[in-house]
Amino acid sequence: MRTWLLLFMCIVFFKMNAQTYEIGLYAGGANMIGDVGRTNYVLPSGPAFGGVFKWNKSKRYAWRGSVIYGSFTADDSKSGKPSRQQRGYSVDNTIMEFSAGLEFNFVEYNLHKLGPAFTPYLYTGVTYFRYDFKYIDALQVQDIGQKDGSFAIPMTVGAKLRLNQFLILGAEIGARYTFTDNLDASNPENSNFEQFRFANILSDDWYVFSGLTLTYTFGRKPCQDCFE
Repeated sequence: MRTWLLLFMCIVFFKMNAQTYEIGLYAGGANMIGDVGRTNYVLPSGPAFGGVFKWNKSKRYAWRGSVIYGSFTADDSKSGKPSRQQRGYSVDNTIMEFSAGLEFNFVEYNLHKLGPAFTPYLYTGVTYFRYDFKYIDALQVQDIGQKDGSFAIPMTVGAKLRLNQFLILGAEIGARYTFTDNLDASNPENSNFEQFRFANILSDDWYVFSGLTLTYTFGRKPCQDCFE
C-alpha cells in the first residue's frame, strides 16, 4: 500500500512539476526602420535592456513573457539615401514594450537531463509598447511630453545554450512590425497634427531589439528522481 501511494504521488508531481521555469535579464541594442534615418535591418543606435520569463512546457516549446526598454536615434545624415542626407532630420525616441507569446525550439531541449543543451529557436506572439509622441515642424523635432501606445508583432530568431545546471545563455535578433508610423515623428496620428505628416504614410514602422539573455532555471525535476 505504501509503495502504491508513493507511486501515485510521484505521478501527480511529475505532471505538475515536470516543467522548468526560467527568469533572467536581457541586454542589447535597439534600432528603427522607418522614414527617417538608416534602413539597415540590424544596426543598433541605442541600448536595450529588460527582463525575461519562460515556462518550458515541453522540449519543443515554451511560453514566454518579457518587458524590455530601448532607445534609438533615427538620423538622416547616416542614411545611405542622398535624399535623406539632404533633408537632415534626426529623431530620438524610447520604447517600453510588454510581450507575451510562444518560443519554439528547432531541436528537443531537455533541461531535466544533465549535460549540454543547445537549440536555435523562434519566438512570436503579441507586443504592446509605449513610445514618445513627436512631430517635426520647421525642421525641428517637437516633443510635447506625451506618450502614445500601439501593438506590434514580434518575429525573433535566436539560439540558447545551457552553461550549467542553472544558467542559460541566449542570443537573439527580434524585429517588431508595428501598427504605427510615427516612431520617427513622420506621421503624427492625431487630427491636430495632420499638417506635419510627410514621407510614406502607407508603410508602418519597424523596430529591432538584438542582444543577449541570461536566465536562471528553477522548478522541480520530473519525479523519476523519487526512485533514486
